[in-house]
Amino acid sequence: MTEPTPAVRDRALSLPSTELPAYIYDLAALRTHAAAVRDALPERVELYYAAKANPEPEILAALGPYVDGYEVSSGGELAHVAKAVPGRPLAFGGPGKTPEEVTTALETGVDRFHVESGHELRMLAELARRFAPGRKVAVLPRVNLPVADGSLQGSSLAMGGRPTPFGMDPAQAAPVVRALTDGTYPHLELRGIHAHLASGLQAAEQLAVAETVVTWASGLGVPLTEVNVGGGMHVDYAEPERRFDWVAYGRGLARLAERHPQLTLRIEPGRALTAYCGWYATEVLDVKHSHGEEFAVVRGGTHHLRTPATKGHDQPCSVLPVEAWPHPWPRPAAGGERSEPGASPDGGRGKVTLAGQLCTPKDVLARRVPAPGLRAGDRVAFSLAGAYAWNISHHDFLMHPRPGFHFLNAAG
Repeated sequence: MTEPTPAVRDRALSLPSTELPAYIYDLAALRTHAAAVRDALPERVELYYAAKANPEPEILAALGPYVDGYEVSSGGELAHVAKAVPGRPLAFGGPGKTPEEVTTALETGVDRFHVESGHELRMLAELARRFAPGRKVAVLPRVNLPVADGSLQGSSLAMGGRPTPFGMDPAQAAPVVRALTDGTYPHLELRGIHAHLASGLQAAEQLAVAETVVTWASGLGVPLTEVNVGGGMHVDYAEPERRFDWVAYGRGLARLAERHPQLTLRIEPGRALTAYCGWYATEVLDVKHSHGEEFAVVRGGTHHLRTPATKGHDQPCSVLPVEAWPHPWPRPAAGGERSEPGASPDGGRGKVTLAGQLCTPKDVLARRVPAPGLRAGDRVAFSLAGAYAWNISHHDFLMHPRPGFHFLNAAG
């Protein structure tokens, strides 16, 4: 949704100016969404949360009842997630794992390793021999599979199906699979295959990718117990109400699982689980006219919420009017008649570009937002800020204060 939940709206309006900007997360909304996702998936589909999307401990804990485990992609994430949700299954993925990270993962008892190359397999084998001699370490080679023309056309970010640093070409993966089944590496166990090829796909596209991965894995002719088809479910920042069709996706995965009863399927969504539970709330500092357009400068900016700059979109937002103006100087305001949020009755006038405080023209959060009558002192709540937002931002540029963090409805 674009509009904040009532709890988020109340918190955004109650915070003093000095405590803005602030990230506000509605954990009740997160739990409701996660429960619906889990209910849409068949029993033989495991759901791991990709912690890179939002690793806040409160987020990880709120997801706990609805996920089978967590995917981490660095030693730092591993230590953080293991502390935040102790005892939960962890899968260690990502390219460029260091010997130190792999050793820590072995000592931590990571359940699965996603192996990105032959070199990484050899490193893992030696370290497993030394640091996990009493157990078999589960391995899923990551494969960069070719896909049918157009299968990834809707992708916002392709990690496979073309030359990338992620995973192995099928011709490289085949020897890795053989080495895991012929006794070459006695401390390692081939658990399955991993292939995360793209992000930003709709349900039908995701199912086509899953079909490609499972078909290839099943054709290897070796015993497998699971196939990980990754995450990357679409989140639409232009039309926030247009959500990924989890029900259709679940039905498709159920049909796929029926045809391959020996396999457990695993998915690893991140953004599509948590994006909708977070808002970045801030305050309008100034409203100005420039060469025929109007701009509002807000507290904070893309050093706190880098998502729109990274993805090249306008972050959905809602204006929360504030009537009080505590200062003796005049209150700047945009042109046009103030109206309901999202309405622009004046045929285009009253559209305002929302920019941050940074000394760069790239510090834009949303362009030409219908906000007639927007005034300094009004609040703005940017939605879909629950994933790849604060944690990917360049926090220290210009050394502005960091935002506050508020987790509402923490009790499950």
